[in-house]
Amino acid sequence: MYAAPKASHQQVAYVTDDLDAAMALFQREYGAPGFYSFSNADSGMPMEGQPILRIALARVGGVEIELIQPIGGASDIFTDVLKGGAKPEIRFHHVAIRVNGTLTDWAAHRAEVLAKGRPLAFEGELGEDLRFFYTDERALLGHFVEHVWMSPGLLGQLDAVVPRYPAA
Repeated sequence: MYAAPKASHQQVAYVTDDLDAAMALFQREYGAPGFYSFSNADSGMPMEGQPILRIALARVGGVEIELIQPIGGASDIFTDVLKGGAKPEIRFHHVAIRVNGTLTDWAAHRAEVLAKGRPLAFEGELGEDLRFFYTDERALLGHFVEHVWMSPGLLGQLDAVVPRYPAA
């Protein structure tokens, strides 16, 4: 998916209306090794215009599982598949492609993807450590694709706290 220089598949992601129930299900039914959970509202960065999300991460067999519970904010990109039923919902949302290298590599990847006419659905950043955007691939693939770049420092922080199977 997105064969491009310095880009690799990193993650599969689901949205849910109950993060705790989703984490328990993935641990019970699929052997996830536990999750590192947090809220992007705790980042210390301005959140104006950004969706407020609870997020949980685990790595299984080299692929990251991301669970996302939207809890507020401006974007329906994370809520449009949740129907608000009586039982907790978990719905596939996106795959993520991580761009390795420098911010110059990131800018080149972003320009290449958008030059191909991929529809931009949402984008953001977190200081100097994170850049991301989502392309809306639902018409072709049935889901979004997240493109993400992280600083070496942020990658190291996540590597230290995200549970993994098999253990490193």
